[in-house]
Amino acid sequence: MSKPTENLPDDPAELRAMIAALQAENAQIAAENAKMSATLRVHDQLVQALRLRIAKLQKLAFGKSSEKIEREIEQLELALEDLLVAVAEDDEALIDEGPDEPSPDAADAPALRRRPRVSDATPRERRELDPGACCPDCGGDLRVVGEDVSELLDMIAAQMKVIQIARIKKSCRRCERMVQEPAPSRPIPGSMAGPNLLAHVLVSKFDDHLPLYRQHEIFARMGADIPESTLVGWCGRAMKTLQPLIARIEADIMASDLLHADDTPIRVLDRSMRDKGLGKGVKQGRIWAYVRDQRPWAGASPPGAVYRFAPDWKEEHVLSHLANARGILQADGYTGYAKLYAPEPGGTPRLREAACWAHLRRDFHDFWTSTKSEIAREALDRIGKFYDIERDINGQSADVRHATRQKLTQPKVTAFFAWSEQQLLRIPGKSDLAKAFRYGLTRQEAFSLFLSDGRVAIDNNPAERALRPIGIGRKNWLFAGADTGAETLARAMTVIETAKLNGLDPLAYLADILDRIHDHKINRLDELLPWNWSPVASAMSKQAA
Repeated sequence: MSKPTENLPDDPAELRAMIAALQAENAQIAAENAKMSATLRVHDQLVQALRLRIAKLQKLAFGKSSEKIEREIEQLELALEDLLVAVAEDDEALIDEGPDEPSPDAADAPALRRRPRVSDATPRERRELDPGACCPDCGGDLRVVGEDVSELLDMIAAQMKVIQIARIKKSCRRCERMVQEPAPSRPIPGSMAGPNLLAHVLVSKFDDHLPLYRQHEIFARMGADIPESTLVGWCGRAMKTLQPLIARIEADIMASDLLHADDTPIRVLDRSMRDKGLGKGVKQGRIWAYVRDQRPWAGASPPGAVYRFAPDWKEEHVLSHLANARGILQADGYTGYAKLYAPEPGGTPRLREAACWAHLRRDFHDFWTSTKSEIAREALDRIGKFYDIERDINGQSADVRHATRQKLTQPKVTAFFAWSEQQLLRIPGKSDLAKAFRYGLTRQEAFSLFLSDGRVAIDNNPAERALRPIGIGRKNWLFAGADTGAETLARAMTVIETAKLNGLDPLAYLADILDRIHDHKINRLDELLPWNWSPVASAMSKQAA
């Protein structure tokens, strides 16, 4: 469209037309550039998502101990989140938060959006916009014929409140006796911390993984300067107050005859190592989770999780944790469990092993992902048929599950192991695929236990889910301060995660427990267990209202 200056016309009308054409051309170019920029951002987002996926697969392939890959995953997740926010900031399209989940196949959308789910128990505030009583056109009377209702999700900011407890002193006019109500008990005797504030600090630290120095900054913005040392003391004393309840939770769950078990690494400061010149003063401990979850077979016992810290991965720790356990233990192939499965002098083992089909399936999936092996693909398809049956019987009674498995799953499992033995003759013995087959065949009895007992799950997913908060927490804190700090973390997670498994809000639950526990009779402590708890408005709560 551009022309040399010597060829420009002298007519003003033609010049205006040329300027208008140039402006239109520039607008078109700008629109194309914006479209290209948006496309590049979406492509960058896709690249980051693919890199994140690759890193996660590498972590699965190389094992849990690869800290370098784990840190890369965390950094990629943060980078992807920032990129998604940037794309959303420049997206001028109308947001449509539909009622349904977005389709994962919609690759053209830069972000997957859905309408927020809000509990029916969440308070609703109705604001009516009334057009009045008279018609704005003719002045006639208006009558109601209906209404259009939309919802706006908002949040009431948290705020500090000082509760002044005034104990009025009175004297008798007749005998001069002094009368005064006794001071109400406090969660931490002599402390200014109320139960709701203590519960907030505990849940923020141990469930939301918000370090105390960050909480100190948040409270300062709210008008309360609470030193970090004070917050540390509150956490410790609050956990001491909760200890009898936590011990009851542990005793109840560990006495179960069917437990899921798993562990995950946690970095712990060890100053003795630095003093001796051994590394950077950080060692690797373990957090163990023991889970009872009878919901899949409609069992009578409530769900719960017990967490235990161990300074290393030695078998002596699990032997101590499960010293009194009897029944069935569903876990991975950790060698430390071997002595628990060994027959006792009477000839029967104290614990029977139930293996995890998800763990075995993961081995085949990793090999198929890297090699596209048809044999690995067939193994995945065969195991997938077991899970198809499990989805149909989830939540049914143990008897129904047992009968269905005997009829439908048993022949498929028998055929799977016979087929596995045949495949071992066809593939290199040192390959990862052969290792996966041998892992299943050497534990054939443990992998088959779920067929003979309807209570046993097909996999160990309950324990793996219980350990996810540890993985989330590692993104916010690099390591535990010491062995004692990791032990406190384990006890806090026991009460918080058990409350969540029973459908409770841990904040409301802990606030109520901390408010009541000192005045509660010790022989009725079971009433405060998460599965028995019902909130009671105490005198202090009424004063705070």
